Amino acid sequence: MGGLIAFQGEPGAYSHEACRKARPEMEALPCATFEEVIDAVREGRADQAMLPVENSTYGRVADIHRLLPESGLHILDEAFVRVRINLLGLPGTRLEDIKTVRAHLVLLPQSAGFLRKHGITGHPAADSAGAAADLARNRTPGEGVLASTLAAEIHGLDVLARDIEDHGHNTTRFLIMGREPDLTRRGAHGMMTTFVFEVRNIPAALYKALGGFATNGVNMTKLESYMLDGSFTATRFYADIEGHPDDRPVQLALDELAYFTNNLDILGVYPADPRRYRKG
Repeated sequence: MGGLIAFQGEPGAYSHEACRKARPEMEALPCATFEEVIDAVREGRADQAMLPVENSTYGRVADIHRLLPESGLHILDEAFVRVRINLLGLPGTRLEDIKTVRAHLVLLPQSAGFLRKHGITGHPAADSAGAAADLARNRTPGEGVLASTLAAEIHGLDVLARDIEDHGHNTTRFLIMGREPDLTRRGAHGMMTTFVFEVRNIPAALYKALGGFATNGVNMTKLESYMLDGSFTATRFYADIEGHPDDRPVQLALDELAYFTNNLDILGVYPADPRRYRKG
C-alpha cells in the first residue's frame, strides 16, 4: 500500500509502534499534537492517521472524542496494541547501574513494583520517546528511561529489562483514519460502526433513542457522553456498535435513533479487530 501514516509523539512513541504493527508497509510521520495529525491527513501530507482513543487502564484519551467528529476523516480500521514497558539505558550500562528513570507520568505507576525492587527512582517526562532521545543525546550516567523497544532501536539504547509493567493487560485501542470511507468491506470477525449523536430535548429522549438497539438485537459496546462546546446543557454521545449499517437490524436501530436526535454522524464502518474479543 505504501504512503504516510501520521501519529502524535516523538519517533519511538507507542503510537509509532502501533503504526509499525498495523501498517508496516507505510512510513510513519511524527506530529506534535493530535490536531496536527488530523491536519496532515486532511491536507494531503499524510494518507492515514493513527489516533489512540482509549486505554484499558486509564480509559478515554483526553479530547479525542471531541476532535474526531470535527476532523472530517473516516475510521478505516481499529488496532489494539499492548503497552509493553521496557527499561532502556546507554550502551554498555548494566541494570544495577541505573539509579533514576524518566518516563511519561502514566508509565511510572505501572512499573512501581519493578522500580521499587531495584531501588530506582522515577521522574516524570513529557513523553517517554522524547526521554529516550534526551538520554541518547545527553548521555547522563546512571539514568534510564521507560519506553518501547522501538525507542531503543531508533535512539541506539540498550534494553536492560523487558515487559516490566506490574500487570500484563495494559492495552491501547487506536483508530486508523483516512479521508475517504470504505463501506464495501466485511471483516472476518464482524464489523463495527462508530457514530456520534445529540438527542432531542424531550423527556426520556436517550432512553427512546437507544431502544431500537435493544429491540433489534444490536450490541452496543461503548456509549460515552461529553459536553458540547463547554455547555452544561448540550451533550453529545459517542457510540460503538457491532454490525454494518447495511445489516437490517442495524439499519432499523439507526432509523429509530435518528428520529430522536438532532443530528447523527457516522464516523466509520470498519472490520472488528479480533483482539477486541480477547481477555487480558
